[in-house]
Amino acid sequence: MADHTHSRTTSHSTPTSTSTSFRTETFDITTGSHEVALDITDRCVRFLDEHAVGRDGLLNVFVPHATAGIAVLETGSGSDEDFLATLRDLLPADDRWRHRHGSPGHGRDHVVPALVAPHATLPVIDGQLALGIWQSVVLVDTNGDNPHRTLRLSFLG
Repeated sequence: MADHTHSRTTSHSTPTSTSTSFRTETFDITTGSHEVALDITDRCVRFLDEHAVGRDGLLNVFVPHATAGIAVLETGSGSDEDFLATLRDLLPADDRWRHRHGSPGHGRDHVVPALVAPHATLPVIDGQLALGIWQSVVLVDTNGDNPHRTLRLSFLG
């Protein structure tokens, strides 16, 4: 899959003690005009390769938007499409929503972060993301009205 990230580095490093530090960086991502479960695992790995070499800690993945979330799920075998279909079944894009600006059914996009949190905190062992064999970090974006997203990655370790 093509890399949809465009780095807009606003890196910040704060030593919290002699052995622990905090690193954070933001990235611009173009998700497009259709709902997407975009695998961002490679972006997370590249960030850790720069900021967590050989260290144990936690990676926090955060999307500061009212209509997007972060999930950990299998991709490439249809699970990502099944997940989006499940969201469509649970939250139809129709006129039932009180939040009515934007495209028809856009109100449902504002409910998505209640089901798919806008963040995930993941273990990092020896500088490597400690995911299960089939797990990927995914940006879930159902809002076709806003194709531009910001992703913040933060490492504490």
